[in-house]
Amino acid sequence: MKMYSDYHVHTYYSDDSTYLMEDVIKDAITKGMDEICFTDHVDYGIKKDWNEGPVEYLYGQPQVNVDYPKYFKEIESLRKKYPEIIIRQGMEFGVQVHTIPRYQKLYERYDFDFIILSIHQVNNQEFWTQDYQKGKSQQEYMEGYYQEMLNVIKKYKNYSVLGHLDLMTRYDEIGNYPFEKVKPIITKILKIVIQDGKGIEINTSSRRYGLKDSTPSRDILKLYKELGGKIITIGSDSHKSEQLGAYIDEAKELLKELGFGFYYTFEKMKPIFHQL
Repeated sequence: MKMYSDYHVHTYYSDDSTYLMEDVIKDAITKGMDEICFTDHVDYGIKKDWNEGPVEYLYGQPQVNVDYPKYFKEIESLRKKYPEIIIRQGMEFGVQVHTIPRYQKLYERYDFDFIILSIHQVNNQEFWTQDYQKGKSQQEYMEGYYQEMLNVIKKYKNYSVLGHLDLMTRYDEIGNYPFEKVKPIITKILKIVIQDGKGIEINTSSRRYGLKDSTPSRDILKLYKELGGKIITIGSDSHKSEQLGAYIDEAKELLKELGFGFYYTFEKMKPIFHQL
């Protein structure tokens, strides 16, 4: 029996979504999903925790992390209310090297099924606002992004998969940076991921952003397989109802095309494989 799951889902606990957690579950059941994992945003360095004072705004968006006690309490309540679907509790950690100690403390404080490690900022500069790219050549910001990722995963190990590994392509206004130029550093990153028993995700939001390739790219997925990588999750990166579960089947077909036999879900930070 084929598993239908979505392992990158944002709700109103993320500052860029108004999607109610219970509505996510209702929609997931309607769409025939077997399992879902909540992965709301935590971005230390640029955002405060909910109890650290007045909320700041950037380009109209509130800059605040998950309200952790309410988050886990609601997940527990929904698990009891909707036993017909498996509900996993995760988060998306937007880690930077200088914020690692805060994530270590947060990870130790709560029980997680799954953690996406993403690089959303470098030196507290956002990609989506172009603040990070400003004043840099394409080579500088592309290589700087991957260097931050490499530096982070050398030091931080409390995660399950690397999220949208080539995220910078989404915000690269120049576009078409040759894969061969970043292949050496991506190879280093993937070797550490594999050695540490971690994985990567296919993030299907590449379709709604109109990108020409998957996220991560086919080149990265092929390289991951060549290096012996096996653990891959699939997530929509949804923030609203119409995005939930989008293009999951398409991502499975891509994995099969590239020679992968399985994709993964997680329970208590342990990977569980499912046949494609």
